[in-house]
Amino acid sequence: MSDNKIEFTEREALFYHNTIRPGKIEIIASKPMASQRDLSLAYSPGVAVPVRAIADDPANAYEYTAKGNLVAVVSNGTAILGMGNLGALASKPVMEGKAVLFKRFADVDAIDIELNTEDPEAFINAVALMEPSFGGINLEDIKAPECFLIEQALRERMNIPVMHDDQHGTAIISAAGLVNACYLTNRELKDVKVVVNGAGAAAIACTALIKAMGVRHDNVIMCDSKGVIYKGRTAGIDQFKSAHAVETDARTLADAMVDADIFLGLSVKGAVTQDMVKSMAKQPIIFAMANPDPEITPPEAKAARPDAIIATGRSDYPNQVNNVLGFPFIFRGALDVRATAINEEMKIAAARAIAELAREQVPEEVAAAYGKNHQFGLDYIIPAPFDPRLMEVVSSAVAKAAMDTGVARKPIEDFDAYRHALRSRLNPTTSALTNVYALVKQNPKRMIFAEAENEVVLRAAIQYRDFGYGEPVLVGRTQAVLDKFAELGVSDPESYQIENSLVSEHVEPMVEMLYGRLQRRGFLERDVRRMVNQDRNVFASGLLKLGVGDAMITGMTRPFAQSMIEVRRVLDAKPGTLPFGIHMMVGQHHTVFLADTTINERPSAEDLALIATGTAAVARRMGHEPRVAFLSYSTFGNPSGRWLENIREAVHILDGQDPGFEYEGDMAPDAALNPKVMKNYPFSRLSGPANVLVMPGLQSANISAKLLRELTGTTTIGPMLIGMEKPVQIAPMTAIAPDLLTLAVLAAAGIAG
Repeated sequence: MSDNKIEFTEREALFYHNTIRPGKIEIIASKPMASQRDLSLAYSPGVAVPVRAIADDPANAYEYTAKGNLVAVVSNGTAILGMGNLGALASKPVMEGKAVLFKRFADVDAIDIELNTEDPEAFINAVALMEPSFGGINLEDIKAPECFLIEQALRERMNIPVMHDDQHGTAIISAAGLVNACYLTNRELKDVKVVVNGAGAAAIACTALIKAMGVRHDNVIMCDSKGVIYKGRTAGIDQFKSAHAVETDARTLADAMVDADIFLGLSVKGAVTQDMVKSMAKQPIIFAMANPDPEITPPEAKAARPDAIIATGRSDYPNQVNNVLGFPFIFRGALDVRATAINEEMKIAAARAIAELAREQVPEEVAAAYGKNHQFGLDYIIPAPFDPRLMEVVSSAVAKAAMDTGVARKPIEDFDAYRHALRSRLNPTTSALTNVYALVKQNPKRMIFAEAENEVVLRAAIQYRDFGYGEPVLVGRTQAVLDKFAELGVSDPESYQIENSLVSEHVEPMVEMLYGRLQRRGFLERDVRRMVNQDRNVFASGLLKLGVGDAMITGMTRPFAQSMIEVRRVLDAKPGTLPFGIHMMVGQHHTVFLADTTINERPSAEDLALIATGTAAVARRMGHEPRVAFLSYSTFGNPSGRWLENIREAVHILDGQDPGFEYEGDMAPDAALNPKVMKNYPFSRLSGPANVLVMPGLQSANISAKLLRELTGTTTIGPMLIGMEKPVQIAPMTAIAPDLLTLAVLAAAGIAG
């Protein structure tokens, strides 16, 4: 079994949290602020109108403010990620991270709030007083038993959804897995014998939820560090543990495990032995969820009982119990119906929806992300975290349960329309990029970094290896690279492959190969040798051509055009195509692909058709159904001009090819992108705004891409070089390490190049 555990140094983790700007979140205005009128509407005097509307009817706060999509992630830092009580301030990176996950997975805006108190009453009062600000409260990293008291009090006092995710998130995902494990082993929940090891917040929540779903109270034995929690025990018992005490002769975990159908572990590493597993019932179900190391590893459990179904909290084993499958979508559904609470029925609905989703055929993008075709079975009882259907399926189930139980203040009238709105809330590129990163981790590649003496490049190379995408091949002077490693605090520079063109064993075969290629283009053998020895792009391209690496990235120290000339001396275009560049402009809800932004100054009609086809293929690989617009200053001949024939001919070429995507032209940008303008042309073949923009020439393309990057605030990926015989990317000289890393991963995955 491959180990996919992500490795990184403390330095890289700190650099990640400090680069660009400190932290992981920022506030962005959702309304224009460009004029005095905008300011007057946003603040005084215009703001007085919604103020009066809310004073007249508090429900209007959901109509005129961000309250309905805003969750507070609240902690006091008393139980941070299994590290214990490190204080409220130390919990801030975790709470920011939780806020990012809310936004990434469910488009829920979240703000982290760290409260500097260990007094439950003070904590409760502080959070309760914030009810007017938020649509929901996500409690996090609060130690037991205080977390039970805090959540219960806040649920009673507040009229918005409150959930302690450490408890209920784990409970919901593990319950979903148990439903499917029982389904596969022909068990009924009402009949199973369950052993729970651990009596903290998550363990008690898991136990309560499976009992609510049908597991009988007297069929569950809970253990803590002192042994079985049985009726009559007094040592180490509180009201929360005593609720799960049963009549039993078992006194140890080993006693309890005999003939058990299910083991739920929320305790410590190594708590379960192979002998305990051997004593369990036929086809035992083992959820070893201790973090970061399970009570027993899947290989150990399988060695003892090959018929076992096993889940853990780790991504490097099948059946990961991951809270991100639940909490974003639970709050999404609760917020969308303005629920007054997250009740037991909503949690059960989420668990059953997740379980049912795992039984459906796995979509292609999820299979691609994990490098294999998942299907429901012993090693796939819980959906993959990046399954794009989770948003629609889980949120809808939670919303419906809220309506059915009477806690929804704004019931959904048309669930088909609601599901469609959920599908369109997130930009498909976001999920696609996540899947691309996962795919490369499953299929690591050797990446040639042509300018390894540059600090930004070296940082990207270090991250490329630390994050598990493959091995970097570093091109540069050996001592210069080692000195840069020392500056960056790298402890194992000797473990990296450094290729120095002055001493590399690849120089001679490279000179021979390149001289054979260039000898009839005016180059002497000594010219070729000088290029190989002195030009990093030529040398790096030669390494790629010789198979020393799988892909290559350059561009930080020379302009794009110069780098491209050097690369083309070694590498050709793919047969039947031409090299061109794409800028991918990624907004929150949309992505637009611009081409050709880097190479072909005045493309012919044939070139434009090839560019359109190639860019459409990239868009499709990034999760978008291509709608191609050939842009011009004219819209369908009004006005006409001398540069339109190439565009119109390109459309005719595609007419004869049936390329499998929508296309139209010639079109001005507003006719291609603005639905109101598009209505003036009902004959247009585009079913919606274009997402692939093929520009008439290099000047307009490059200028447009850079203007959009500078003025709109969208994330720009690229330029991506398409159409070379080997995957090569030439980054802009202004790139930072994350930009280089993204281009490298896209190249390694075969998306770009």
